[in-house]
Amino acid sequence: MKKYVLREALVPNGDLLQQLLAYRGVTENGAREVFLNPSYEEHLHDPFLLKGMKEAVARIKLAIKNDEHIVIYSDYDADGIPAAVVMHDFFKMIGYKNFQVYIPHRHKEGFGLHVLAIDSLLATGAEPKVLITLDCGITDAEEVVHARSKGIDVIITDHHMPPAELPPAFAVIDPKQPGCEYPFKELCGAGVAFKLVQGLLAGGDFHTAPGAEKWLLDMVGLATLSDMVPLVGENRVLARYGLMVLRKSRRPGLRALLRILKIDQRYITEDDIGFMITPRLNAASRMGEPIDAFTLLSTSDVAQADMLAAKLNASNDERKGLVGSLVKEINKIMSERAEHFAARRVIVLGNPLWRPAILGLAAGNLAEEYGKPVFLWGREDGPTIKGSCRSGGVANLVAIMQAAHDVFGDVFLDFGGHHVSGGFSLNADTVHHLEDRLEEALAKVVAAEPVVEGGVDRDIVLLDSTLTLADIQSKTYAAIEKLSPFGVANTKPLFIFKNVGIKTVRQFGKTKNHLELMLVGENSGPVKAISFFATPDDFARRPEEGGSADIVANIEKSFFGYRPELRLRIVDIV
Repeated sequence: MKKYVLREALVPNGDLLQQLLAYRGVTENGAREVFLNPSYEEHLHDPFLLKGMKEAVARIKLAIKNDEHIVIYSDYDADGIPAAVVMHDFFKMIGYKNFQVYIPHRHKEGFGLHVLAIDSLLATGAEPKVLITLDCGITDAEEVVHARSKGIDVIITDHHMPPAELPPAFAVIDPKQPGCEYPFKELCGAGVAFKLVQGLLAGGDFHTAPGAEKWLLDMVGLATLSDMVPLVGENRVLARYGLMVLRKSRRPGLRALLRILKIDQRYITEDDIGFMITPRLNAASRMGEPIDAFTLLSTSDVAQADMLAAKLNASNDERKGLVGSLVKEINKIMSERAEHFAARRVIVLGNPLWRPAILGLAAGNLAEEYGKPVFLWGREDGPTIKGSCRSGGVANLVAIMQAAHDVFGDVFLDFGGHHVSGGFSLNADTVHHLEDRLEEALAKVVAAEPVVEGGVDRDIVLLDSTLTLADIQSKTYAAIEKLSPFGVANTKPLFIFKNVGIKTVRQFGKTKNHLELMLVGENSGPVKAISFFATPDDFARRPEEGGSADIVANIEKSFFGYRPELRLRIVDIV
């Protein structure tokens, strides 16, 4: 059971904003100014500090000069797709036409650069001379060698953890690679792509208007907020300005999708992206063709935009149904084998009938619920097992998989990802050993570093302040909003509202699967509090009409249905 603990005040008699900044370690005047007012001109780093940037820029400029065919090769998720749009729009911006976009199929090809993809590009007769990877490629040495043998110069742009030996590409741009002195290591894939565009435009060779690349920030912001990277440093700048551009973006596909979702573009937030837009972009690859998401974001055809927005929305509805059924099946298995899983530090489950494309979503739910790393596997076509993993924030997944690979050697055919999410593939004859080998690997990782960072108890939740319902007003929200956008490493402020009256309790939504409370307190009018995909029985204390309770919640402003409304987002009722 969660235990809620009020943080110790760090700013004596300080106002709410100063306290919230102090809790984030932002105490110096200069640091406060940078955090509250990130500047595109002042707080982004020189792209040429990235190792490999100089070589990449020179080679792409030479290709443009010689009218060589360029391939943009991106990952198929909500980071890789916007990254592809960034590069596509750059070439359109400078009037260069001799390029194409290739996005591998999640089911038929899988993550990363592929030999068959390179051969299929050559078979079209286009004769590609330069291939730029986006959000992938850092582990694809064999594929890079194959491309080189065919006369293709590969430029890798990625942000994933690199292997001990880098692929022999013409240039590698990845802030995490050894020897890279770039000051900020946590860019997403589209962020790295944007730095490449900045580098290409730095010389002024293309005679674009000053600041023209800023219109690409909608895609960079979208990817940064989708990919769960820390929203500090340069990412905070890109996310903040990305939201500004998203609110003004003229992209027909984005506008069409927002209309379907009833999101007011002028007030789009990180929550709108994370909960509404990102799942629909990812649905393209999970349920069908990833090129649909790319076309939605890059097209100038209004009719095509409307069609694709509706298609992706329908695909996402289908995806939700499949994930719901899968989670129900997994919960049944875990209930039947409760004793086994209670003794394990890693949850490993799989079925050849499970669809790999939706496993990451289910793994995320389980990792959050059980507080353990979760590895789920399935199979699409052929003998290869494919899976997804999530850490629940308690362990470094790449370190676990690397340790398993180092000790046993034959565990994975391929693996990669981030600290908290990743993917892997393996042969069917090794899947039966996966659980035991991951258990041993985790033990080795834990010996080197604690599973729970800093020894923090996962059941202890820190509260930023105690507020009353009367505090839910524009002034309070204005202070909170200055800290946005929220996400990894900059979580939403969490408050407790003690002994508030509960006027009404109701379920809402098409299937009545969301909870709404109407709260009352001294010196305040009624305040709405909601929790999506929840019932009164989902909390530590069941809310009852006419009763009272302590409400743990965030304060948010909703613009759903184009009506602004301050309300609470319930985290718990105690």
